[in-house]
Amino acid sequence: MFFDSFTEFMHMGGHGIFVWLSYGITCLIIAQNFVAPMLTRKKIIKDIERQMRREQK
Repeated sequence: MFFDSFTEFMHMGGHGIFVWLSYGITCLIIAQNFVAPMLTRKKIIKDIERQMRREQK
């Protein structure tokens, strides 16, 4: 698709809000898919360390 200006590109014939909103939501979901496992891993490691300290006493 060819646009004459950047404003037309952003507006996309009246559908720009839906297009850019869908891109934004997709980026958020992808970012969440990267961050969530890292946070879960840290929590699991802390829980295991806490359990090991408890068992050593």
